Amino acid sequence: LTISRVFYGIIPAGSFLTIYVFAAVYLLAVLGLGLLLSTCSSNQQQAMLLSFFLMMIFILLGGLYTSIDSMPEWARWITRFNPVSYFIEVMRMVILKGSSLADIRYHLLIMIGFAVIFNAWAVFSYRKRS
Repeated sequence: LTISRVFYGIIPAGSFLTIYVFAAVYLLAVLGLGLLLSTCSSNQQQAMLLSFFLMMIFILLGGLYTSIDSMPEWARWITRFNPVSYFIEVMRMVILKGSSLADIRYHLLIMIGFAVIFNAWAVFSYRKRS
């Protein structure tokens, strides 16, 4: 946010509190996904490669570089299960449009759902190894 303000002159129209609240829930969701990947992997290399593969897909299909509206229908369905696409959309809503927590409640509820599902799945699939 500092770089965007200093170098590009972009001043966020929305509240920093809105950004921080959504970013905290987003981090819970992504950390839950990381825990889930680590419980499904047999070693560290497999977990790192799987997470790199998924994050590349998430970033490329997140709507940052290409518009989600211009994607084919199958790619739009994938973006509905992509936490990064919700994060990018919320950042655009808050920084450019000045949206509040009430405006992003749909995205916030979806991200809370991601966080609960990923973390619960990771906890229930955890097994102790000797």
